[in-house]
Amino acid sequence: MTPEQKKLLRYFSELQSGDRETLLAFAEFLAGRGGVKAEQPPAEPKIIPRPEHESVVAAIRRLSASYAMLDKAKVLNDASALMAQHVLHGREAVSVIDELEVLFERHYRRMLEQREQAR
Repeated sequence: MTPEQKKLLRYFSELQSGDRETLLAFAEFLAGRGGVKAEQPPAEPKIIPRPEHESVVAAIRRLSASYAMLDKAKVLNDASALMAQHVLHGREAVSVIDELEVLFERHYRRMLEQREQAR
């Protein structure tokens, strides 16, 4: 077992059950971001409506599905920083989700600008 795996296991074992579920869901999100899609995703986002009560992890999944055309690796740094603010620093989920929505929209606009400049 690597030192990183031992560290992660130690942190995991110290968490409450709800936080463990959040960590596992976020790990699933991170693991899934590296997959290669067989066909080109649509250029337009297919916005999935925000449910009334949503967790930060669920919001990241929803926004990732809504903005399937984005390179998740480019969004990951900002999204993970927001997730850390929520999980580690207790920042309110609604506030983090609001900012995640802006983040994904900003990355989408930037992608469109880069495509336009490449033409």
